[in-house]
Amino acid sequence: MTTLGVGIDAVDVARFARVVARRPRLVTRLFTEQEVADTKGQPQRLAARFAAKEAFLKSLGLGIGSVNFRDVEVRRETSGQPQLALHGRAAEQSSHVGHFHLSLTHTDSVASAVVIAEAR
Repeated sequence: MTTLGVGIDAVDVARFARVVARRPRLVTRLFTEQEVADTKGQPQRLAARFAAKEAFLKSLGLGIGSVNFRDVEVRRETSGQPQLALHGRAAEQSSHVGHFHLSLTHTDSVASAVVIAEAR
């Protein structure tokens, strides 16, 4: 397969947690109910998912605002592997992509994600 793009993003967990504490409604604007349930609201895990959404945009060369963040959903396979589930405008913008590879990691202080977009 041919690689169409690579996106990477890192999030400072403490800063992310402060922003969410100041603006709690931000969680419902950025994440689906399933994502919040899967992470149990833990800042490191939410920050990793936010990084994945940003990395997705970068892998396609899109800017913030191109798609609704809730339209880029991070799900876990039964194996534990993270996968992207795309909805709405995110699905439309990526219709030419055959597969996305996603990797997440976090420590107590930094969360990061890498997305690789491959052609059909």
